[in-house]
Amino acid sequence: MKKLDGMGEDELIARLVALVPTGEAVAGPGDDCAVVDDGGADLVLLKTDALVEGVHFLNEADPRQVGWKAVARVVSDFAAMGGFPERFLVTLALPGSTSVEWVEHFYRGMGTCFDRYGVVLVGGETCRVPEGSSAVISISATGRVERGSVVTRSGGNVGDAIWVTGKLGGSLKGKHLVFTPRLEEARWLVEYFKPTAMMDLSDGIARDLPRLAKASGCGFLIDRAAIPLSEGCDLRQALEDGEDFELLFTLPDSPELLVQWQHKFPELKLTKIGRLMEMGAGDRLSGGWDHFGLL
Repeated sequence: MKKLDGMGEDELIARLVALVPTGEAVAGPGDDCAVVDDGGADLVLLKTDALVEGVHFLNEADPRQVGWKAVARVVSDFAAMGGFPERFLVTLALPGSTSVEWVEHFYRGMGTCFDRYGVVLVGGETCRVPEGSSAVISISATGRVERGSVVTRSGGNVGDAIWVTGKLGGSLKGKHLVFTPRLEEARWLVEYFKPTAMMDLSDGIARDLPRLAKASGCGFLIDRAAIPLSEGCDLRQALEDGEDFELLFTLPDSPELLVQWQHKFPELKLTKIGRLMEMGAGDRLSGGWDHFGLL
């Protein structure tokens, strides 16, 4: 009997989605958020995400940072679509031995992120898992994106430049608990330059760039020397660590982009790291995080 281990997350999702009705979403499974047209002035964005103790955070992590991360991961996905989040639901599945203090600090961390991005909690669920089981935190959210502003992973074109915000690598050293979602930056990009394709970097460039290129029907060529490294990190860590939550996007070459970016966001690095190519041409990357990849 085939097991999940070794299958790979992308293959698993494709197999499961084929078994159920998927509706008529503007963008569905495989993008950072689902995009639904409900006939309103804007398109609706829907997102769900989960954190598992021992996978996304360790038992000794500051619960306030875990709470920040739980919300910020979802905000980052809304940014990647060119939109903005509005309402959140939170489900906690915890062992009964979890301290009330831990849960309260977790909610304080979430609240800090809610305040930062102007979103609110509207509901959720709490339930118990057997003693010895890992804590599981599930976050769902709704939001909006203007009809002309939505950006998916599938719009890239041959010849488009590939850009990345910030510096990469270092999540395993703790950066994954204190990152800043690039919501403001994504909204600015969409307004003034409209990327052809965009996603956030959750599983590492080595995993995510091939996903974006494949969704766009393209190959890619990268300049490894241009990859922006976090302090103390090497190229392998920058490509494979994951949980950078920076923006990866493509658009036709624009001499004005970097100039205007440096004026608007002088503290945040923006780097051109390559170009989209014909399908089958260019580089190959391996590594990065995959929940059901080979260990």
